[in-house]
Amino acid sequence: MRDLTEENLTEVVIRKLGDTDDPRLKQVMSSLIQSLHAFIREVEPTQDEWLEAIKFLTEVGQKCTDERQEFILMSDTLGASMLIDAINNRKVDDATESSVLGPYYRASAPELEYGDSINITNEGDSLEVRGLVSDQYHNPIKGAILDIWQTAPNGLYDVQDDKQPDMNLRGKILTNRDGRYFFRTVRPASYPIPTDGPVGKMLSALGWHPNRPAHIHFIVSAKGYKPITTQLFIEGDPYLDSDAVFAVKNSLVANFIRPESDSSQNTPSNSASTLQNEINYDFHLEPTPRAQS
Repeated sequence: MRDLTEENLTEVVIRKLGDTDDPRLKQVMSSLIQSLHAFIREVEPTQDEWLEAIKFLTEVGQKCTDERQEFILMSDTLGASMLIDAINNRKVDDATESSVLGPYYRASAPELEYGDSINITNEGDSLEVRGLVSDQYHNPIKGAILDIWQTAPNGLYDVQDDKQPDMNLRGKILTNRDGRYFFRTVRPASYPIPTDGPVGKMLSALGWHPNRPAHIHFIVSAKGYKPITTQLFIEGDPYLDSDAVFAVKNSLVANFIRPESDSSQNTPSNSASTLQNEINYDFHLEPTPRAQS
């Protein structure tokens, strides 16, 4: 078609997808084109503004390395990552809720024994984390894998900090015969996401702070169950209600247990009780469809 106008351009582009064989690709691109064109019609960007948008995306790509994914950071800070996560991990019964993976996961974390420490440097306030891995009906799961990672007390992951040993504060442990896990670490700290790239400039322009509340990352998996990627947050953190990546859920907020406090207090089974040196938290996995049948 030659006579393209503001009114018919979207229809013409969509019609061209008739030559696309992949039905899912056709569906995705059709929705993308319509939404993109609708955005342009609503905002009516100038050509200079559109060029700035292209430059921004180019800078995001140029900032990506093997150890840093600026596109994930952008997705996180716009709430897109959590929306996709929520759609793909709708909570079933008492199964543990999910949260975003984040840009600093490493699949090659060392395998550790029950009760080992993931803290190589021995710096920071010591913390013990323990609990149960079960199905959503609280039946213990033996041999479940917990893949764990977190920042050091300075708010940096090992890949961000040349002073930290490789694989510091990362590890994989198995639950014991009773479905229980236990590892030692340090108290996590709240920290700002990287702001030295285009995403940082975007946050500054929007007037949004870059801070994340203190948390520990987990991927919990077991044969016959759906793996869960989640984060465990710390009650009382000042950024729980304004997480830069929108990842906090009430069921994932835990309290420290302080040795000097009264540990006889009744606490919900899916949250930690209040101590500084210990966290108790139970993970509940959802069976895979095949395991349920």
